[in-house]
Amino acid sequence: MTGLQRTALCLPLFVISPYTLADIEALDDKSMSQVTGQSGVTIELATRIDLDRFSYIDEGALSIYDLSLSDMDGSAMDNMKLTVDVAGDGEVLEHGFSEIARRANAGQLDTSNPDVADALAKYAVGGSFGKQFNSGDAVIHLGPVDSGDPTSLADYLHSVDFALDIGSVKAEGPVDSTTLFSNIHLEGYLGPTDIVIRNAGDATHTLANGDTVSDSELQLDTHFEITDGSLDWDVGDVILLFNFAGVGIEGLQIHNRWGEDTAGHFGMASATAKLSQGTSGSSGHEGLSIHDVEFRADIDMPVFKVGGTSIGTVQFEDFVISNTNMMVYGH
Repeated sequence: MTGLQRTALCLPLFVISPYTLADIEALDDKSMSQVTGQSGVTIELATRIDLDRFSYIDEGALSIYDLSLSDMDGSAMDNMKLTVDVAGDGEVLEHGFSEIARRANAGQLDTSNPDVADALAKYAVGGSFGKQFNSGDAVIHLGPVDSGDPTSLADYLHSVDFALDIGSVKAEGPVDSTTLFSNIHLEGYLGPTDIVIRNAGDATHTLANGDTVSDSELQLDTHFEITDGSLDWDVGDVILLFNFAGVGIEGLQIHNRWGEDTAGHFGMASATAKLSQGTSGSSGHEGLSIHDVEFRADIDMPVFKVGGTSIGTVQFEDFVISNTNMMVYGH
């Protein structure tokens, strides 16, 4: 570099520094809190997942073989839109069925429908539609790119379809292995799904079971519907609802259209959970706390086979798992 080039490069800095750099000051916390960025990021997503084997290995192994996640027709899952935001203090962001509330408020949906009325009451917040969050909360919302006719609930609820296939689930030892489930096929629709990372610093609270958990947590909320499913339940001792083997299920449906807790779910099953660092109140062990777990669904198994012979239909109405907390740690 010549002397002239060095002079030319330094000249802008010399001109700027007396007048501009002298006014540069560090922002304090109050000033930083008033600095905001853009309104988030939107990601349109299409994907297909195939996995030959997934194993958890200790002395033996629990393995899932031949997993695939795709569209119902076997192509990539598509028509999915992820919105990613970091909330300001009290900001209202898209969550759950807030899009339904927005359409209802615009007169596009009939508010005499109890599901629509519930969504409008739940997600209309101060002139916006969604859920109110705290400063620094990271919010990821999954919904459809194209939900069809804005006046059609069916179009919205059936916008994102999927198919999940698993060849087998096996418990494996050094010599022997046992097939727990096989020939699993599930297809249906994915409803609004939310992942929220709560920003609460070092704050904690105590659960009803005595576990102490961090207020900074990962929150999962999803709605879905299984319209057709089948599986072979090769070892029935795994789940204590039934205690026999050789079970086959065909025509499985999981939804929320029956019973007394249907309002606000639009016929879809729902699942929620929170994950954070925690300390067991009984053992004192530190680990991963999975708490406030809730699952709500109606389950219809029109063909329930034992030993290859149908014994009739099995149904569960208002099947609810709630008040469920787990502490996971190594031993």
